Amino acid sequence: MSSATPESPETQPWGRVDDDGTVSVREGDQWRVVGQYPDGTPEEALAYFERKFSDLASEVTLLEVRHRRGGASASDLRGTARTIRERLDGAAAVGDLASLEARVTALEGALSEASAEETKAQRAAVDAAIAEREGIVTEIEAIAAKDPRSIQWKQTTADVTALFARWQEHQSTGPRLPKTAGQQLWKRFRDARSVIDKHRREFYSGLDEQHKSARDAKSRLVERAEALSSQGEDGIPAYRALLDQWKSSGRAGRKADDALWARFKAAGDVLYAARVDREHADAEASKEKIDAKRALLDEAAAVGREKDNAKARQLLTAIQRRWDEIGRIFPRDAERGLDDQLRKIENALKSREDEDWKRNNPETKARQNDMTSQLQDAITKLEEDLAAAEASKDKAAIAKAKDALEARKGWLRALGG
Repeated sequence: MSSATPESPETQPWGRVDDDGTVSVREGDQWRVVGQYPDGTPEEALAYFERKFSDLASEVTLLEVRHRRGGASASDLRGTARTIRERLDGAAAVGDLASLEARVTALEGALSEASAEETKAQRAAVDAAIAEREGIVTEIEAIAAKDPRSIQWKQTTADVTALFARWQEHQSTGPRLPKTAGQQLWKRFRDARSVIDKHRREFYSGLDEQHKSARDAKSRLVERAEALSSQGEDGIPAYRALLDQWKSSGRAGRKADDALWARFKAAGDVLYAARVDREHADAEASKEKIDAKRALLDEAAAVGREKDNAKARQLLTAIQRRWDEIGRIFPRDAERGLDDQLRKIENALKSREDEDWKRNNPETKARQNDMTSQLQDAITKLEEDLAAAEASKDKAAIAKAKDALEARKGWLRALGG
């Protein structure tokens, strides 16, 4: 540090230049040499070191602006402040260095407080991040703890993939976890996923065996179904039995099932097509039979008009014999409709015969005659009672005798007497 008197050749408020080009900066009441600039004028020498001061001042100002605007880490800004302070210590610059140091000191205090707040927020963020990853781990561990037989693997695989994606997203965007906590959580996640992968491999391995067994069984059923084609419609009962076995054969995998089912169904279609062809042929052959039976129905209308039941029965029996000789009709619905019409005529005649039998049955007649005789005797007795009551003018006896007499006469009329 050099000292100079007020009579020095060139003096400025914050810097001076000696005759030999030595440049000093004022620090309080003392002067400190900052360098030499022998090849220029004193003005040029001062300007050079003042620019050095301006550069330092700009760095301080920029740091203040970054702190006010926020967004930058206070810890990072404190590091920058330390670097600036180191450069200010013994800086080769001319200017109010003490003012710059005061501004840096104020910044360091503010940044220290901000850094403490940041540290507190970071701890909270880390705690929240640990809790979030703990939640992800808990979810995948719950899946790993399930009974593998009860798991829907397609959905579960998607769920595990989504959990891993959440883990990776959180790891890349969330705060950095302490090494020990992060490693422990990852180990739990990885172990649970390994258990799930093991169960899934075992499931699909067993499923492959089941599919192979079902595929072999269904292939044999297809071959047996295709062998029925030569039997035509007669092979349908055997085909239905094979279909029952098919339903209990299990799954063979979608592609294999679809391909095998297409062959199995095609084999059945051949049999049912033979039935359709036969039914069409039967229906064509039945047209004349239908016309013949309709003609017999027209004849059978005379059965209802015939008053003599015996003759009506003879007529109907002849029609029924010819009806049976015509034979079966196809389709079945047409046959049922014609049979129902004939059955109505048969039932009507039977009802007439039943009524006639009831009227002409000897035993029934004997019972009716006996009852008629009893009623006639009772009526005679009641007529005598009525005459006696009228003679005595006994109104109650008259009414009673009349009611009883009327009732007996009604019974007698019902018996045809």
